[in-house]
Amino acid sequence: MTSTSTTTTVSAAPERTSSGVETVAVTKIGSLRAPDAGQRGSIGVVTFPADTVGPQDVRITVAYAAICGSDPHLAEGFFGTDVPIGLGHEISGVVAELGPQVRRTDLQVGDRVSGNFVRFCGACPPCQDGRQQFCEHLGDYNRPGMARSVVWHESQVYKLPEEVSLLKGCLLEPTSVAVRIADKTRVRAGDRVAICGGGPIGQLTLQLMARYGATSLTLIEPIAERRELARRFGALHVIDPNGESLEERTREITAGEGFDVVIDASGSRHAVAGLLDIAAPGGTVVYGAMYPEDYELPLNLSDYLYRKELTLTGVFVSPYTFPRAVRVLAELDLEPFLQSVFDLENASEAFDMHVSGEHPKVVIRCNDLTDDGTERAERR
Repeated sequence: MTSTSTTTTVSAAPERTSSGVETVAVTKIGSLRAPDAGQRGSIGVVTFPADTVGPQDVRITVAYAAICGSDPHLAEGFFGTDVPIGLGHEISGVVAELGPQVRRTDLQVGDRVSGNFVRFCGACPPCQDGRQQFCEHLGDYNRPGMARSVVWHESQVYKLPEEVSLLKGCLLEPTSVAVRIADKTRVRAGDRVAICGGGPIGQLTLQLMARYGATSLTLIEPIAERRELARRFGALHVIDPNGESLEERTREITAGEGFDVVIDASGSRHAVAGLLDIAAPGGTVVYGAMYPEDYELPLNLSDYLYRKELTLTGVFVSPYTFPRAVRVLAELDLEPFLQSVFDLENASEAFDMHVSGEHPKVVIRCNDLTDDGTERAERR
C-alpha cells in the first residue's frame, strides 16, 4: 500500500529554515501496541535544530527512510525516555553539501547515497584493535535520518550503484546487518541452515544463505505470508512454530542430525530458547536481533556447551560490512519490502502500518526526489 499526499512537495535542497529540520520522532514513551490509548506511545513530526556541517561532514537530503523493527523499542524507552527522540537509520538520499575538508574524492554534491548511522572513530583502542563495533565514541554521529536532511561524517556515507534506486538504497543498512550475520555464522557450502523470524533481517539473511550454498534452508515463522515470501527467496522448508513441533520437523528435514547453523532474527523471547535444541552437535547459533533487556536465556552449560560444543554468538552493529553490502544490494530481491510508502507528514500512520504487520517493511518518503537526485516536479 502506498500512501499519497496532496501537500506541496518539499524542495530537494536540505531543509534550512530558521526553525530547523522536520524529523520523525517519539513524542510519548510507551508501547506502540498498547491497547490503552492513554498508555500507548506516540510518533510525530518534530522540528529539530539543524546540525552544522563540520569540516569532514556531508549533508544529505534524505529521500527515503525505512522503519526498522528496533524503532518501536525506542518508543518503549529502550535507549532513554527524554522525548522527543529522533528516529531513523535506514536511509537513502542525495548529497547536498560537503564540508571543506572532506577527503573523499568519490563524493560530489548530487550523488545518490546511503550510509551507516554510526561513526567509528578509528582512534580508540577497540577501533585500533579491529573491533569497531565497540568504538568508545559510537554515538557521536548517531543522528536521526528519518528527516528532511541529516548530517553525517564522510566515513558513514556510501555511494549507491547506478542500478540501485533511491527507494532500494534505503535498505543498505539492514542488508549490512544480514551480511554481518552471515559473517558470524562462518557458514560453509552444504551446511544445513535454519533461520527463525521472517522479518526483513531474517528474509535478507535467508537470501544470503541461499547464495552461500546452504542446504535444508528453513524459515521458522508463525505468519503464513512471511513463510511464503521465504519460499520465493530460496527456502526449501518452512515451519509454523504455532502449529508444528520444531524438533520433529527438524528431525524430518535434517534426517535427525540437526542444523549446522541456526540464526535468530526474531528477537522473541518465546522463540529463542528452543533454537539450541535444533542445532547439530558442533553447530553455531547466532542471535542476530535486539532482545528485551530483562530477558535471561535458560542455558544448561553441560547440555549445550559441554556435550554439544555449540558456538553461541550475537550481533551488535555492522563493522566492515557496508562495502560488501553495497555490492550485493543490486543482486538481492528487495521489491517485497518496498510496497508500503508513506510521506513524512504521515509518519504516525506509517508506524501504525508497521505495527500491524501487514507489510514486511514500511518506508517513509522524506523528500520526493527522482533517481537523478532532483526534485520530482509533481507527486502522483
